This record gives sequence, C-alpha cells and structure tokens, in this order.
Amino acid sequence: MPIPEDVTGFEIDADVRQELKSLPKTLADDVARNLVMVARLLDSEPEEAYQYSRVALRLASRVAAVREAAGFASYVTQRYSEALTEFRAARRMTGRVDLWPVMADCERGLGRPERALAMAGEPEVKQLDKAGQVEMRLVAAGARGDMEQFDAAVVTLQSPELASPAVHPWTARLRYAYAEALIAAGRGEEARDWFAKAAEADTDGTTNASERLAEIDGVEFVDALDPELAEEEAEQAAEPAKRKGGEASDEQVIFGEASDEQVIFEDDEDVEEYYDEDDLEIDEDFDGVVPERATDAEKAEQADEAGESGK
Repeated sequence: MPIPEDVTGFEIDADVRQELKSLPKTLADDVARNLVMVARLLDSEPEEAYQYSRVALRLASRVAAVREAAGFASYVTQRYSEALTEFRAARRMTGRVDLWPVMADCERGLGRPERALAMAGEPEVKQLDKAGQVEMRLVAAGARGDMEQFDAAVVTLQSPELASPAVHPWTARLRYAYAEALIAAGRGEEARDWFAKAAEADTDGTTNASERLAEIDGVEFVDALDPELAEEEAEQAAEPAKRKGGEASDEQVIFGEASDEQVIFEDDEDVEEYYDEDDLEIDEDFDGVVPERATDAEKAEQADEAGESGK
C-alpha cells in the first residue's frame, strides 16, 4: 500500500514508538508509517485503514500495539471474528483490561449477546476506569436489546453516571443509549427528554441526538443548498402568480370581464357543454354584417307609420 511522503512514522504515540524499538530500525519505521495511516483513515476510510493494518500485522505481529491497531481496523469494518482474535492477542501480550468492553461488543457482533452479558459480570470490569465501566454498561444494555429484553436494558443504563449533570466524553453516548432504550421499551415521552439532554452534551457531534429530537418533534430539516429543492420552491412560488395574473394560453378562450368569476374554456367542446342547445341557435342567412341600431327619432317615426297603417 502506498504511503504519502509526508508520513514519517514519528506521528504515533511515544508509547507505541517505544514498543517498536524491539524491531530493526528500518522495519520499525515501516510499521510506524503504516500505523499512522491506520489512525488517519480509521474514521473516514475504514476499509483502507484495514488494509494498512494488515500490512503492519504482517511486518510485526509480535508487537501488541500492532495487534491492537489491527483489532480496531477489523472492528470498524465489522470483521468481528478477526477483531476479537487481535484484541485477545493484545491483551495476552500486555495484561491490560481496557479492551474488555470492545471485546464484549465483538461477541454481540458475532450474534452472541449472552457472552457479552457474561463478560459484563466478570472481575475484569472492576479493573476498568470510569470510562471503561460506562462503555461496559453500554455494551451490556445493547446485548439486552439484542435479546429483546428492553426493560432490562433501561435498568442496565440507570447509574450515577447517567444521573450526573457533569459532562464527560462519554456522557452524550450514555444519554443517547438510554433514550433509545426507552423508545424500545415503549416509553417515548421520557425518551424525548433524554435525547434533548444527549444533544446538549454532544458538542462534538458523536451522536445524532439532535436529529432524533427533531424527528420526535416533527421538525423537518431542509437543505437550502439543494438546487433541485430550490427550483421546486421557485416553481411553487410562481404558480399563484400565474393563476392570478398570467396571460391565457393560445388554447384558452376567455368569456366575460376579467374578474374572480372569470370562466376559462379550453376548447370548443367546453363551450358547447356550458350552453344548452337552445342557446346556440344560429341564423344560417346571417351574412356577418351587424345592422346599425335605429336612433330615437327614427324609432318614433317608425312608430307613427305603424300607427297610420293600423288605422
């Protein structure tokens, strides 16, 4: 796998660099550069990160940091069996327990939630720091949900960490998980409040709590930069103007004065349907010339002549 020239390998943590000192310098540099690429791409391009992790694993499979990096690359690409193998190897090499929650989550990914729950009750959990214990609660609650034990999932997440008003790196995720558990348990009204609390704590956007809250409230987000949407809105805005003041098309025949009661006919058939047959009597001898109307004096003279002839 090609590595950009600006990647030197010195970007990795000092602890990892110290582990790599057990390797020849040239090999250590190559492994370090691959580990840097794993870290860079893990969130944005997880599949590429996975490929770099496999290169590092081939070069230095006896280094715990390499096994751990390979485990996380496998985990984010949902290769849970590979991830569990790598995490177990890293734990054997170091004796650390901080990977215990993610190992339990791999069991969930493999369709074995009961094993994840069993791990939540093991002594290793007590050795975890506060963040690790919260993570273990999240995994255990997820396992309960996998088994459709939704009320139990709610109880699992109820803890001093959940009730605390203090905000920690894991606070938003814990509140979000609790809101989702409430939804699954049919307690939607309570869930709304916890989505709001999660959104308040989620300053880094690690959850979609704001979107879930808007969904519950019936708020629809519109992308103002969407060109298709802008064109559609423009057409909708122009439509009333067309109906109110637009000109008639070539196929329209307009009868009557322009008013709110104006009737528009599309063609001759509409005209015939509007009038009865008696209204459409046509003088076949009509030559197209309209006779001039008689003036008042002419009308009076004609009336006198009619009176004389009547006598």
